[in-house]
Amino acid sequence: MEKVMGIGGFFFKATDKVALAAWYRDNLGVPVDASWHGAVFSWRDNNPAGDAHTVWSPFASDTTYFEPSNKGFMVNFRVSDLDAMLAQLRANGCEVDDKVEDSDFGKFGWVMDPEGNRVELWQPPAASSAPA
Repeated sequence: MEKVMGIGGFFFKATDKVALAAWYRDNLGVPVDASWHGAVFSWRDNNPAGDAHTVWSPFASDTTYFEPSNKGFMVNFRVSDLDAMLAQLRANGCEVDDKVEDSDFGKFGWVMDPEGNRVELWQPPAASSAPA
């Protein structure tokens, strides 16, 4: 049986793709390529130790986890320092959720992008305390 190897991309509609790409570049440091307004993340470049991964997970249709967004998706970005990222977003005037979750899976925070998409930010736990 053939199997997928992982998530190859996250694609979504935008009212103004140029402005939205600039917001992600300026506020989250997404390495946006100006020629096509998208980005490519190479895990090996960003994490030579090789423990980076991407999660794919359906949610129940009545989940409230994506609120206050009314969109049917949410993107999660891995960050190295959640507190610093949230402080940067607040300093940039972004709509940052006051809630921060700290669990065995790491630390989570959220921000809304200019088009009403909820963005989850995830700081993985230290390797020694990562869940199996």
